Amino acid sequence: PMTAAITLDGVTKRFGTVTAVDDLNLEFRQDVITGLLGRNGAGKTVTLSLVTAQERPTSGTIRVFGRNPRENASVLARTCFIRDTQRYPDEYRLEHILRLGPVLYGSWDIGLAHRIAGEFGIPRKRTLKKLSRGQLSAVAVLIATASRAPITIFDEPYLGMDATARTLFYDLLLADYTEHPRTIIISTHLIDEMENLFEDVVLLHAGRVRTTGNIDDFRSRALTLTGSRERVDALLPGRSVLRSTRVGAMSTVIVENSPGLATQAKTAGLTVEATDLHTLVAAYGLDGTGVTA
Repeated sequence: PMTAAITLDGVTKRFGTVTAVDDLNLEFRQDVITGLLGRNGAGKTVTLSLVTAQERPTSGTIRVFGRNPRENASVLARTCFIRDTQRYPDEYRLEHILRLGPVLYGSWDIGLAHRIAGEFGIPRKRTLKKLSRGQLSAVAVLIATASRAPITIFDEPYLGMDATARTLFYDLLLADYTEHPRTIIISTHLIDEMENLFEDVVLLHAGRVRTTGNIDDFRSRALTLTGSRERVDALLPGRSVLRSTRVGAMSTVIVENSPGLATQAKTAGLTVEATDLHTLVAAYGLDGTGVTA
């Protein structure tokens, strides 16, 4: 097992009477790309804000490289957090970002920053406030990737980017991570596009950890069974059903995997398929608990 770069122990964050995250117990492994997934309001951005000391936990402890990140310059200097709503001073242009990067991040790669600016076609003379949503996302990608910060966090980094730009981002990030491993956390809803980047997955639901693990293990968590309603129903008692769809006499269910389930289902004449990550995350997010038949 790899060393944990980030640990959260019993972390809760309340805003007045609203509990945004509740008793989080999490580890983010060092030098691993982790997908932080969940529905809107699941607590993803709050969790990232706590890790980067932009919010203070109501209770619990957070450690980044073994230290409390709160008011800890040595920890925060090794962290780059890019939000989907990243703001910049009104007068800033790309040249300001390129000059400021080495000041903020000791591991900044100026050559990579210029290459990303060129590949994304980021305007150099226009102020950042006049850039399109997609161009602003490209600036955020430039900062986070060129920073090469030991902990790099993207919160929905691709807003406004077209499919070509998003693919360019994925390829750039993966290539640079391969050469310069670091701990990367990506909060995203584009699971189909980004799952090949992930080694670990954390799924939040309603402010709590729903499940977490290595992506290969995660993909094996559930099976999709299809067949006649009668045969499907006969196999379900005592099993955790994440999602059920019925059309006429046919039924399709997503069921948490268990030893022998696939063999039993095939013997019963059902079609058995692996459940892709996007479908599995959506199924877990329906109620956060599953349904026991």
